[in-house]
Amino acid sequence: MHFHSPARSLLTALARRSNHTLAVAPVIRPYTFILASSWAGKPIHPEDIPKVPFSKDSLIGKWRSKTLARGSSNSIPSTDPGEDFFYVQQMRSHSVVEGVSFGVADGVGGWVESGVDPALFSQALMYHAHRYSRNAWAGEPEIDPTMDYEEREQVEGWEMTPYECLDLAYGGVLREKFVQAGSSTACLINLNASSGILRSANLGDSGFSIIRSASIFYRQRAQTHFFNCPKQLTKLPANAGRKFARACIDSPSEAATYQTKLRDGDIVVAYTDGFSDNVFPSEMVTICALVARQGGPEELQVQRIADRLVEYARQCMMSKKRVSPFEREAAREGMFFRGGKPDEYAPPLPSYRLTNPYASVTVIVGLVRETS
Repeated sequence: MHFHSPARSLLTALARRSNHTLAVAPVIRPYTFILASSWAGKPIHPEDIPKVPFSKDSLIGKWRSKTLARGSSNSIPSTDPGEDFFYVQQMRSHSVVEGVSFGVADGVGGWVESGVDPALFSQALMYHAHRYSRNAWAGEPEIDPTMDYEEREQVEGWEMTPYECLDLAYGGVLREKFVQAGSSTACLINLNASSGILRSANLGDSGFSIIRSASIFYRQRAQTHFFNCPKQLTKLPANAGRKFARACIDSPSEAATYQTKLRDGDIVVAYTDGFSDNVFPSEMVTICALVARQGGPEELQVQRIADRLVEYARQCMMSKKRVSPFEREAAREGMFFRGGKPDEYAPPLPSYRLTNPYASVTVIVGLVRETS
């Protein structure tokens, strides 16, 4: 699969919703990354448990609003990403873009039964991942060997792997007083614009795939304790006692890490389990190929891919006639499940199930281009 476009003279790290462009830096690097995000949460329903979001005046609240202001597809009736959240952040040294960091997180919906909004944990986790990666390097800092020692010390920034970023972001969530409890899976990815190296850290059943030459080059395997119970970062309520004795409490050190060198034309797709439970890898490859055949600017193509993947996942989760990845995984465990996997934590009310059965879905798509 190949996207056609004129040769680029700029390093472009884009996170798009509709016509929103994150940034363009006038510095040539060997690799260019074009990124697009798309998401769909749950329609608001009268039976929903009331939520108290981050204040719009708080740091996380402002960042959340800015991130969501990029919009969502008109064909997806969603005003909120639900328990999911994401970030896309340029990694800089002064005014030079050295790469891009991005990630997805899925708040564990089971906390709803304890009166906890699962979205707060995932939003805070992504906020702190964005915050720590903002001034970090995607690789080793570039220092002129002719510089004096004092001058070298003034070079700002430091190399940060997704593994280190996940650990720091988790610590930030634990210090957030507004997040009293919760859990989340997470998948963090760094792309290095100088070397083309991809690094990742994944905990739980969110994940990513790399598409190369119209086939799956790599697919991150889910981490679970047992079927449908992913590994997860957790914050327990203060003075919880034994009430949450059965809660899964995993460490960032348990995250699976991966590293590879990307090639021109590679497509990186990160997603939450609302996507991977309902869409097969081969279907993801087909959607990418079909969108590419439509032509147009690459930025628009990447955005269309992200939107089509989310839309297709939403269609699949509502079908009981179509075999889903979740159904096959259940069969391997000796369990019966038919069709797509919708929201498993919706209130057990027929009216709710009929009008609001969707699970949250979040997808980030990145296209790799070599500029030299």
